[in-house]
Amino acid sequence: MLDRTLLRIARPPLQRCARWLAAAGVGADTVTLVGFAFGVAAMVAIALAEPLLGLAGIALSRLADGLDGELARATRPTDRGAFLDITLDFLFYAGVPLAFALADPAANALPAAVLLAAFIGTGSSFLAFAVLAERRGLKSTGFPSKGFFYLGGLTEGTETIACFALMCLVPQHFAWWAYGFAGLCALTIATRLAAGWSIFGAR
Repeated sequence: MLDRTLLRIARPPLQRCARWLAAAGVGADTVTLVGFAFGVAAMVAIALAEPLLGLAGIALSRLADGLDGELARATRPTDRGAFLDITLDFLFYAGVPLAFALADPAANALPAAVLLAAFIGTGSSFLAFAVLAERRGLKSTGFPSKGFFYLGGLTEGTETIACFALMCLVPQHFAWWAYGFAGLCALTIATRLAAGWSIFGAR
């Protein structure tokens, strides 16, 4: 829901940084992999009961995630880069709840499982829509710079990172954040199912 607004605010400084990296010969795929490494470091920190260190890793990971797309557009976007970006993003999103479950299985395992199930619903509906939209030649007017059809919703990347930040700042309430965000994800799934039913039902 907030991705478009955040992208509009963040794009100018990201573009300046991307031009500098492009001039230095840094590739977009390299930034994607470095960003995922920060994400993995965040997961390890959270699993070891260091959520504030985890939050720092999450912030660096998402900074790289915003930067790699701008760097690709400043040089040469590739299908491999788009594939790598979205795949590692979904692994990162799944890894954070898992890390909280590992940090305190007794308290966090069930809410983490519920949230991961919700993520499967949002992720599968997002990717299935993108595949069929590509087949039909549909273009995303809201996110024209994306390498695939980006179907928005109530819970997009910005909201997910905000939820992860709350989990790291107040980890003793992880269960509340997880169940609450899973409920919001359920609404996103419902709206995406409705959109797919309507759009792909039309000839």
